[in-house]
Amino acid sequence: MKYGYARVSSTGQDLTAQINALKEAGCEKIFKEKVSGRDKNKRPQFQKLLETVKESDTIVVSKLDRFARSTKDALATIDQLKEKSVGLIVLNVSGEKLDTTTSTGKLMVTVLSAVAEFEADMIRERQLEGIELAKQRGVYKGRPHTYTDKHKGLQHALELYRDRDNNSLTVNAIAEITKISRATIYRALRELEG
Repeated sequence: MKYGYARVSSTGQDLTAQINALKEAGCEKIFKEKVSGRDKNKRPQFQKLLETVKESDTIVVSKLDRFARSTKDALATIDQLKEKSVGLIVLNVSGEKLDTTTSTGKLMVTVLSAVAEFEADMIRERQLEGIELAKQRGVYKGRPHTYTDKHKGLQHALELYRDRDNNSLTVNAIAEITKISRATIYRALRELEG
């Protein structure tokens, strides 16, 4: 049986083009989801697909980056499919179809997975460079702190910390009582001292 897998990275993106291509390729059932491809374990439909396929089945994807975003994940998943005697077909690799049941297909999928991972890493590097430039210009401040000086739980934790001579509480006990992590308590103390 031919199974299709369609994925986009966010809920605002559309799966229509992928689904149409998978139907044209003869997929009888299509698994689809709108989640990041970085971690295959956080893609429930992909996991369900891997559990569903059995010997002689084929998984079809429109592009390799819909299947996996890292070389490690792609190769591990392809090995997992190979153990189950399941094929993988990528419909569009520079305009050509790639079939992992052939030796050329196996070689190409390894090379292309490395390229997909390289592209994702380059995007992340550019993003970090952009953040650094924005910080230098004073535009980027980072994620706002959850625990500000007005947070009652943090204030309670700091009061308990300052009163340790009387209450005999350890920082671990204070963290457990207030549900404020030790790291947050120590960071707040450093900020107050600094």
